[in-house]
Amino acid sequence: MEEQTAQKRWERHTQRPLLALAVAFAVAYAVPIVRSSASPSVTAWCAGVEWVVWAAFATDYLMRLALAERRRDFVRGHWPDLCAVVLPVLQPLRLLRLVSTLLLVGRRARMAPQIRLTTYVVGSVIGLLMFGSLAVLSVERESPQGNIRTLGDAVWWSFTTMTTVGYGDHAPTTGLGRMIAVGLMLSGIALLGVVTANIAAWFISRFEKDDVEERRQTEAITALTEEVRLLRTEVARLTSREEQRR
Repeated sequence: MEEQTAQKRWERHTQRPLLALAVAFAVAYAVPIVRSSASPSVTAWCAGVEWVVWAAFATDYLMRLALAERRRDFVRGHWPDLCAVVLPVLQPLRLLRLVSTLLLVGRRARMAPQIRLTTYVVGSVIGLLMFGSLAVLSVERESPQGNIRTLGDAVWWSFTTMTTVGYGDHAPTTGLGRMIAVGLMLSGIALLGVVTANIAAWFISRFEKDDVEERRQTEAITALTEEVRLLRTEVARLTSREEQRR
C-alpha cells in the first residue's frame, strides 16, 4: 500500500514538469524544420534537447516501475509506455522520438483526473496537426516529386488528412510521408469517433434525465389525482350521512 502511495505521489509531482519538458521538445523539434537554414550548432542543440526529454520520460517510466507494487502487472498495463521508451533506442530517428514523446505525454495526461475529455481531445487535435505538419514537411520538403514545400502547405495537408477530406492538391510522395498520412487518418477517425460517442452519450443521458423527471411528475400527478378522488368520495359520503340525519 505504501508503494502504491509513493507511485501516485511521484506521478502527481512529476506531471507538470514532464508536460513542460514536452513543450520544450515541441520547440526543439520544430525549430530545425521551420528554419531550414538553421546553423549546425542550433540543430545539434535541438537534437540534444529531444534526447534529454526522451531520457526524462524513460527515467519517469523506470521510477514508476520501481515504485509499483506489482511490477509485472505494471509492465502489462503500461506496455505502450515501454514501447515508447524502447523505440528510439532501436532506431534513433527524430520521427520515432516524436512518436515516443507523444505517446508518453498522452499516457501521463490520461492519468490526471483534472484533465477532462474535452481538453484532452482539443489538445490531441492541436498536437496532431502541429506535429503531423512538421513531420511531413521534414520528409517531403526535399523530395523531388513532392509538393509539400512550405509550412502552410503542410498544415493544410494535415488538416484535410485528419478530417479525411483529402482534396488531393497536396499529397506525400515518400514512403515515410505516406506512413505519417496513415497515422493522421487513423488518428482523425479515432478522435471523431470519441467526440461522436461522447455527444451521443450526452444526449442519451439528457433524455434519460428528462424521462426520469417526466415519470416523477407523472407519478406525482397520479398520486394527487388519487387523493382528490378519495377526498371527493369522502365528501360525498359525509354529505349523504348529513342528509340522512336531516
